[in-house]
Amino acid sequence: MIIAGKLIEYLDNGRFICALVTESQPKRLRLLNQNGREVNLPVSRVVHCSNEVHSTELSRESLTRHLRDTTEKRGSLMDRINLEEIWELTAEEPNPSFSPAFLAELIFGEEANDDIVSAFLRSVFTDRLFFKYNEGRIKVNSPEQVEKLQIQRQKEEKKLQLINDGANAVTELITAKETRNELGPLLRETLHIIRDYYVFGSEAKHATIAKQILKTTNLTKPHDPFHLLVKAGLWGANENIPLLRNELPVNFSLEARQQAELILQRGQDELFKDSGRVDYCHLSPITIDGPTTLDFDDALTVEEQDGNYLVGIHISDVAHYVRPGDPLFQEAMRRGTSIYFPEGQIPMLPRHLSQGICSLIQDETRAAFSFMILLSGEAEVLKVKIVPSVIKVARRLTYDQVDRMLESDKEIGLFNMLRKKLRQRRIKNNALLLPFPDVNIFIDHQGQVNVNLGKSDTPARTIVSEMMILTNSEAAKYVADRMVPGLFRSQPVLKNRIVFGEDDDLFQNTLQRKQLPRGEFSTTAKPHSGLGVSHYTTVTSPIRRLLDLVMQHQLNTIVRRQEPCFTEEMCKDFTSVLSRTISAANNVRQQRQRYWLLKYLADRKGQLMDALIIQVGPKRANLLLTDILMDIDLPTPAGSGLTANTIVKIRIVKSDPLDNVVRFDWG
Repeated sequence: MIIAGKLIEYLDNGRFICALVTESQPKRLRLLNQNGREVNLPVSRVVHCSNEVHSTELSRESLTRHLRDTTEKRGSLMDRINLEEIWELTAEEPNPSFSPAFLAELIFGEEANDDIVSAFLRSVFTDRLFFKYNEGRIKVNSPEQVEKLQIQRQKEEKKLQLINDGANAVTELITAKETRNELGPLLRETLHIIRDYYVFGSEAKHATIAKQILKTTNLTKPHDPFHLLVKAGLWGANENIPLLRNELPVNFSLEARQQAELILQRGQDELFKDSGRVDYCHLSPITIDGPTTLDFDDALTVEEQDGNYLVGIHISDVAHYVRPGDPLFQEAMRRGTSIYFPEGQIPMLPRHLSQGICSLIQDETRAAFSFMILLSGEAEVLKVKIVPSVIKVARRLTYDQVDRMLESDKEIGLFNMLRKKLRQRRIKNNALLLPFPDVNIFIDHQGQVNVNLGKSDTPARTIVSEMMILTNSEAAKYVADRMVPGLFRSQPVLKNRIVFGEDDDLFQNTLQRKQLPRGEFSTTAKPHSGLGVSHYTTVTSPIRRLLDLVMQHQLNTIVRRQEPCFTEEMCKDFTSVLSRTISAANNVRQQRQRYWLLKYLADRKGQLMDALIIQVGPKRANLLLTDILMDIDLPTPAGSGLTANTIVKIRIVKSDPLDNVVRFDWG
């Protein structure tokens, strides 16, 4: 038991504190410490207790002075202690555990007194490299432990140096009047650490270093790192943070790039030597796309045959170039899909393939996969032939051009007639059309954001969509009928139907979209209720979708009467890859779309906008901004009398794209 009058030492925030015991209890001590404070301390916190008993009768001032003198004396004795020397003497002992007094005597060469023992203990707690204190004993660290601690200490020293030097480099960058053309190695490393911290937060590898540098340089606001990286020229003013945060691949591997170069060098002569490939160069396919499209993966032909119509849907034969196991296929597996942003795209395949040899460019010979589908006058499927082919696109048309040619061009007229009948057949099978305007975002040369809405169900667009749905449905049926596994898309039956036929009402369509059952991936074909078809997959965009590329490979082996390219187990693996990659890509795309819309709204702060009321509850009202089709909620005002399917005015209160925050109020 520690009695009154003993000098004890304890740790407070890592510092040794010397104190006199003024009152003793079995588990707690009443102390006067070197700072003149009275302390109530648990006995378990005592590190060292003196053998000598001191008087407690002196004045408080005298006792405090004595404690301070003792502390100073013991601190000076530490200068005589070399822990490494004593460690070398004791490290090889079979039982490396000693009393503090024994080791203190070895160091000082004299009988240990309270001051010597205290000085030794202080040294052990100051430098924990060689010894460890545990319940009154000193344990000697092994050489392996010392080496490990030395490495850790070097890392800590390097870390502190980087914080100091990095903060100085950042300060120079902040105060510089002009942006540097080149960044030095230290500044680049520092900015990389700050970048990772901004993107990944506390999960970043060097989060603590980044936080300390930012704190030291007074960059404590949430988006200060963003603006710093923009100033340094490492990021653009509208850097795609969701893309970085999700770590989606942007650049292609060296192996994939090399393979793409080899493909380009092969030329097209081999296509005509393939006995399993049909030469359709005598046909005159057309492509129908947007004016800025560069990757054309489908082309169409049609000819009348005794009251029936032979429709050719010719899909780029990407499987001919990108095969399972090769680097390009591995890249497609990593990405799952191409991602389109208002400011650009991240392709699934390198651009000199996706916009070059795999793209069905006008007047260029191309490998294709042709679906020759014979339709009756009522657009009923009579016969399907699927073959690898060679084609040459005769005409490249835009949606707007086709819409103007519906009456003047015979071929376009036939497509228009067939798309109406195909559409009606799907409607009879309870298909949900749900046309919804496209939100088109453009960023001009001054960085201003412009938004407009485009009709998604124009004749030209529905010609293409109906032909693609027909092709995908027949491809799924072809695979399923042969009991071959594949990658199929399906959708359960809708429970609450609001929209019927060709209804085109924004309010009704918005309500219905909120109640759509989630689509599914599977390795066996099931009905797709939304499209009104009994089998469905996608094969029509192999340039930009992994699912389509996989199914093209599966179809290719079947039509050539070979063993299926992929087994059931492999198809199951693909479904998990697709679920993960497509979910990540869609998430990034939606976040980026929202960023630009918030940027658009930020420039219109305080302005009024039209909003369509979708639903009104007792506490919240759900609305749709009709200019940009953004879904928002607002508190329901008391006694407002708001009703669904009416247009109201709302005011933009705040919009911050970086914070992903937007606020509105009733107009």
